[in-house]
Amino acid sequence: MTGSEESPSFRLAYVPGVTPAKWVRIWNERLPGVPLTLVAVTAAEAPGVLRGGDADAGLVRLPVDRTVFSAIPLYTETTVVVVPKDHIVAAVDEVTADDLAEDIVLHPLDDVLDWERPPGRPAIERPATTADAIELVAAGVGLLVVPQSLARLHHRRDLTYRPVTDAPESGVVLSWPEDATTDQVEDFIGIVRGRTVNSTRGRAQPPAQPKTKPAAGRAASGKTSGKASGKTGSGKTGSGKATAKSPRGRAGAPKGASKRGKPRR
Repeated sequence: MTGSEESPSFRLAYVPGVTPAKWVRIWNERLPGVPLTLVAVTAAEAPGVLRGGDADAGLVRLPVDRTVFSAIPLYTETTVVVVPKDHIVAAVDEVTADDLAEDIVLHPLDDVLDWERPPGRPAIERPATTADAIELVAAGVGLLVVPQSLARLHHRRDLTYRPVTDAPESGVVLSWPEDATTDQVEDFIGIVRGRTVNSTRGRAQPPAQPKTKPAAGRAASGKTSGKASGKTGSGKTGSGKATAKSPRGRAGAPKGASKRGKPRR
């Protein structure tokens, strides 16, 4: 849940490689009275954190359990192979999975790519984490295939990376428990979808101000002036509608007046 109604807050989980800074900045500009707390989690931890209520929503990687969570796709990442700078792969612009067939390709336990069969030759033992696998690549033990953001996250001067054109890609989504779509979640959905601050489905709008009643002077000289003036004075010879209905001559002319010139003496 997102805190009390008197003091709302929003907790956003995010997995390694995902950078929420841009959306957090917009949130702070639009909702300065609602604190946003970032919760760093691993890809494996994310479902439990969201399901357990330790975060209101999360920037996570596919797949997600759509029977439990709602998800809005944000972007899809390029997959790259991380290699030592003196490796032959560093001399080309991109590779395929078959190009890695003769290399040992590390497959860490926290791998986020949905492989049907990982490329290359398997290592004797799987590294526990992507960070551990990066250290092994630097030591010349093997190569590592990851989403590009993870290659950047674990950047080292002695390593580089190249796109793998036919590898699975990693999709990043905004996800939250389907039965817990709070006002703050709706606000964040509006931000990641690029809605403006005035959007009716974006940030909650302030209540409409009641319309001010016209001043007494304006009322007297406004709408009521036409009809009212026609009913004042003697008979229906005043201004307004009565003037238009005068059967002959000018409004207010004596009954016996001639159609031309001055009245008879």
